[in-house]
Amino acid sequence: MPAPIVAPAPLPEAAGLPVAEPGWRKPRTAPSLREVFGTIKVPPASASFWRKLFAFWGPGLMVAVGYMDPGNWATDLAGGSRYGYTLLSVILISNLFAMLLQHLAAKLGIVSGRDLAQACRDHYSKPVAMVLWFLCEVAIAACDLAEVIGSAIALNLLFGLPLSWGVVLTVLDVLVVLYFQNKGFRIIESIVAGLIVIIFGCFVYEIIVSHPDYFALLAGLVPRKEIVTNPQMLYIAIGILGATVMPHNLYLHSSIVQTRQIEQTEPGKRMAIKFATIDSTVALFLAFFVNAAILVMAAATFYKSGMYEVADINDAHKLLTPVLGAGAASTLFAVALLASGQNSTLTGTLAGQIVMEGFLNIRLRPWLRRLLTRSIAVVPALVVILLYGDKGAGQLLVLSQVILSFQLSFAVVPLVLFTSSRAKMGVFANGLVVKIIAWLVSGIIIALNVYLLFQTFFG
Repeated sequence: MPAPIVAPAPLPEAAGLPVAEPGWRKPRTAPSLREVFGTIKVPPASASFWRKLFAFWGPGLMVAVGYMDPGNWATDLAGGSRYGYTLLSVILISNLFAMLLQHLAAKLGIVSGRDLAQACRDHYSKPVAMVLWFLCEVAIAACDLAEVIGSAIALNLLFGLPLSWGVVLTVLDVLVVLYFQNKGFRIIESIVAGLIVIIFGCFVYEIIVSHPDYFALLAGLVPRKEIVTNPQMLYIAIGILGATVMPHNLYLHSSIVQTRQIEQTEPGKRMAIKFATIDSTVALFLAFFVNAAILVMAAATFYKSGMYEVADINDAHKLLTPVLGAGAASTLFAVALLASGQNSTLTGTLAGQIVMEGFLNIRLRPWLRRLLTRSIAVVPALVVILLYGDKGAGQLLVLSQVILSFQLSFAVVPLVLFTSSRAKMGVFANGLVVKIIAWLVSGIIIALNVYLLFQTFFG
């Protein structure tokens, strides 16, 4: 008598159960940013280069926003007004570091199907993951603090609104962010791109009217020994590095690359990594231009005029018109600052959501999550402004960048560790050359940030 035919047991995936994966302690439970995961279709491999690039274009611009937020402005202004074009090379090197790290973040998200927060939760023990989550939340709050202060300063410069009122008004952008978030991810990417165009256009004008010394500008792109040997110059250089490479961007990028609906095959993932890397690299060149433009403007106006101590955004705004003799210069400076603050708000909202869901595996309503983050930023900003005025706001802006510097190492090390693991990444694991460069970059970032922290509190 023949044996009865037994139907095969359903696969765990079909039953909706999490599946264990090699190299990870825990199986994947939910996709990153579930409401927009895989919602943007991409053309087949046979499509033209430009069609594929357009489909993958967007996440890089959202990441680039973090590299031109209000927190960067103070360090760039200080560097340009005090040392001319010398520290341009530091901005260039910082951006090259950022390009490598964002490439690794995109690769982690595309290959593993996890954002960096989920990867940390799945790899580390619960106590370690909780510490990393707390540090990341502190960094996001610090970044939000920079956005709040930057937007409030911009509203003050443009409309004469008191800083305290400007800080309170920034709470309202919660509603704006949520409205556009419900309209689809491409809408958010388009808004970010539009604001970047405004910032870019403003600084093209600033550079034209400031008449920089182009030969000195080009020479400034070459690193000089005095950057390391001069302690004051080194301090500002490290501040530029700390303000440029942003930890929350690594979490953000590893998530939003997963909004593309790619083939889960080796060729499909290779294509996604290739175009995600092109996207972020080009976008970070735009961020480099904006940061460099702030420093070049400060060098061509303030350093050239002997004003070596302009490190405050308010002072820079007041001095632009009398120095350049162009009334629009100071206005466009403030417009760019406002666009920068609002852009960073959009991406900071998403980063906060990614981190909380990834580390804790819990979902809050977006408006509640946004309100919590913004409240943490608004309260200290309001207290400091009421007690110490404009100068206190400027100092708080610098402190927010120091906090970000401190947290950066705790995001970079896991990222390099995960992407270098063959068990986790398979054939996509970092090659020997990339691995060496990535660990070297991590070591430099850690050493410089430790030095920056020491000098800030004990120097």
